[in-house]
Amino acid sequence: MISINALQRRYLRAQAHALHPVVMIGDAGLSEAVMREIDINLKSHELIKIRVLGDDRDARATMLTTICETLGAVNVQHIGKLLIIYRPAEKPKLALPK
Repeated sequence: MISINALQRRYLRAQAHALHPVVMIGDAGLSEAVMREIDINLKSHELIKIRVLGDDRDARATMLTTICETLGAVNVQHIGKLLIIYRPAEKPKLALPK
């Protein structure tokens, strides 16, 4: 799993502000199909928003941890029902500040 510093996290949050959620996680939770869809979107976009439709905050936090550990991504922000995650592509589109 990669790590980012506070300056990079702030930069990524600013970049994610205008994004719309590309994946929605419903009542079924993190199925194999949902994980595959998240992986595909991370490969093409690097920075994505995910909307979780459940009301349980602890379940959302657990899903975020599972996604990041499984897919080698980093948690940028968890605010309400939105999860913002980042994983650099082989040819990065976003140039993170040092």
